[in-house]
Amino acid sequence: MDGGNSAAEESASQVEEEVGRVVEEARQLQESAASHIARSFSEEQSLRQRANSIDSSVRRCRSLLHSCLSRRLIDAKLADKLEDELQRAKCVVSDGDAAAFLPNKSQGGFLRMFLGPINVRASRKDVQLKVKEEYNSYRDRTALLFLFFPSALLILRSWLWNGCLPAFPVQLYQAWLLFLYTGLALRENILRVNGSDIRRWWIYHHYCAMLMALVSLTWEIKGQPNCAAKQRGVQLFLQWAMMQGVAMLLQNRYQRQRLYTRIALGKAKRMDVVWGETAGVDGQLWLLCPILFILQGFEAYVGLQLLMTAFVRVVTEWQVIFCGFLLVLMAVGNFFNTVQTLLTKSRFKAKMKRVKSKPELD
Repeated sequence: MDGGNSAAEESASQVEEEVGRVVEEARQLQESAASHIARSFSEEQSLRQRANSIDSSVRRCRSLLHSCLSRRLIDAKLADKLEDELQRAKCVVSDGDAAAFLPNKSQGGFLRMFLGPINVRASRKDVQLKVKEEYNSYRDRTALLFLFFPSALLILRSWLWNGCLPAFPVQLYQAWLLFLYTGLALRENILRVNGSDIRRWWIYHHYCAMLMALVSLTWEIKGQPNCAAKQRGVQLFLQWAMMQGVAMLLQNRYQRQRLYTRIALGKAKRMDVVWGETAGVDGQLWLLCPILFILQGFEAYVGLQLLMTAFVRVVTEWQVIFCGFLLVLMAVGNFFNTVQTLLTKSRFKAKMKRVKSKPELD
């Protein structure tokens, strides 16, 4: 009996010692973690100050350079060279690991509305790049669907539906467009927070497209009689969507190669993406720019056709007027942004020619 009590006491003592050891290890771990966090916070604050200081220095040097250039105190070719070096320095800071220590961009009301007050800025560069690659993959997938869905509707209209589209397939397509543009807008806002250069107009363009898809879901698709006249705007929109799908495939295929080249040259950041209106090299300019301008003109034409069907009282719903106005607005905005980008590219090419001609003059 005494042997049994002795063994029980020994076991209890061992358990007590083991529990005490675990508690002590947990306490030591907590102290080590707290000390590490304190050191990391101090080092992080120091790196934040250095990153902000360098970012401010780049802006100050750029302002000083422009001031000297405007007063003709510096040679234009030397100014171009220094501007390129400042751009590379900015890319090193904003595109490298130091970017995590720069001040966060505002997330905007759109992200807060869908996600709440969640910080979507990734602190690690590999995570940011995964976000960008997912965005590119999403564009690739949706470009194919953007071409397939309207093509299928138009083919079925001719072969199966006797030239008159049923309401349900069209509204199903508009629901998919709402999902598509909402996904694009969310991803582009997150990319901007993580340092991408997406122009705000293209995000606003997707807001307008979201609103148009939402309104079109409440639009009653008229059938017989006089179906062809009543559905003229819908048919034109589907034709425009097919052309848009082709343009998206061309942009995704060719322009991304040019973007990778600019990143390698230090003239773009790794988080930058292909803009909706950009073109890569001269051959792509000749191919893409006419397609983009035709698309924009056709988009405006579809919007005007919708407005005309409302004004001549073929279809009198307010949704027709609203969607027509949005299409014209988006077409005009796309046109001006395309022209602005082409002017920027021409100025850049002229600048590069001046830089290349300098050794020949020397």
